[in-house]
Parts: sequence; C-alpha cells; structure tokens
Amino acid sequence: MEQSKTWFNNNYKGMRLSKITTTVSLNIGSVDMGKARLMFWNLNGQEELQSLWNKYCAECRGIICVIDSTDEERLSESKEAFEKVVLSDAPDGIPILVLANKQNVETGLTIRDIKTTFSDCTCKTD
Repeated sequence: MEQSKTWFNNNYKGMRLSKITTTVSLNIGSVDMGKARLMFWNLNGQEELQSLWNKYCAECRGIICVIDSTDEERLSESKEAFEKVVLSDAPDGIPILVLANKQNVETGLTIRDIKTTFSDCTCKTD
C-alpha cells in the first residue's frame, strides 16, 4: 500500500521500502486517480482482529488478499483467513483478488505453490 501511495500521489514522499514493517493492526491509505478516490484498509491477519473484517467488508467494493510469498510457514494460515472472508456474508458479489506479494524474492513461493495450497479451498465457486 505504501508503494501504491507513492505511485499515484504526486506530493506523497513515501517511506523507504526497507523501513516498512508488517502491519500491526490497521493501516488506512487513499489514492486519488482522476475524479475517483480509492480508499485502502490494510487489515492485519491476526486472529484476534479477524472478527472486525466483516464490518470493513460490508462497505467495500473489492477485496485484495495479499499472500506473503516468502513466508511458507504461514501459507496455510493465509488460506484459512481467506476462507473466513469468502465464506462470510460480507463479500457477496464483491470481486476478490489474491495477490502473491514479494514474487521478486528468489526464495519465495511460486504462483504454482500458492495455487496448490489454495486448490482445496472450501470456498470454491463455479
């Protein structure tokens, strides 16, 4: 999200990427694109905060689920969190994008690896 703000907001002087850490609770940002303003809520995946997700999803127009490609140990946890969101009532009819972040890191999981983990997702639709 921090990098997106620097790409689309001309006057925004973003943080160096090396200074950005994992979101601890919530990070809100906006990007102005012509006459439209995109609001982003970066919601942490911590289990104790997941109960709040439906409140945010109810008002959103799209969901981006970001998977950390360098964290194989937490991939199944990411899948479980994704399933919780998809199986809730909130995202009915809302487009969902699964984004494999950090694909530029050599030690990261491939898209195929991530697809394999998500292939038995209980939330499959036609």
